[in-house]
Amino acid sequence: MAGAVEARLAELGLTLPAVVPPLASYQPAVQSGVYVYTSGQLPMVDGKLAVTGKVGAEVTPDEAKELARTCALNALAAVKSVAGDLDRIKRVVKVVGFVASASDFTGQPAVINGASELLGEVLGDKGVHARSAVGVAVLPLDAPVEVEVQVELTEA
Repeated sequence: MAGAVEARLAELGLTLPAVVPPLASYQPAVQSGVYVYTSGQLPMVDGKLAVTGKVGAEVTPDEAKELARTCALNALAAVKSVAGDLDRIKRVVKVVGFVASASDFTGQPAVINGASELLGEVLGDKGVHARSAVGVAVLPLDAPVEVEVQVELTEA
């Protein structure tokens, strides 16, 4: 039985994906006390990247913003994998977004808004968070964006 958060995803026309398997030696998410920390989530869909390249060159900012939404959705799947139920999310504490950027691209915050807006649409006030949006030279698999999320859970 899906909880309220997954019902809200369905209302938005979204389905929680399977957890993206690790690409190296790490876990997709770990819990410490009432906090869950996700590893950086790439915009993987069905096990592959739909788009590669640098934002501001091969990838448009609007495309990258949509990819950041996918990263946030993947992060929610990673949270569920350790929390058991997305309804346990008390609040999203922090989001860190990385944008593989062309040398003259400075719109990283607008790109990572894709992740922030998705979390707000799905979680309402619980999705409001602190955030960093960072431009980098390259990301794993030549992904345009990567997003990590920290959430606080209610007690089980």
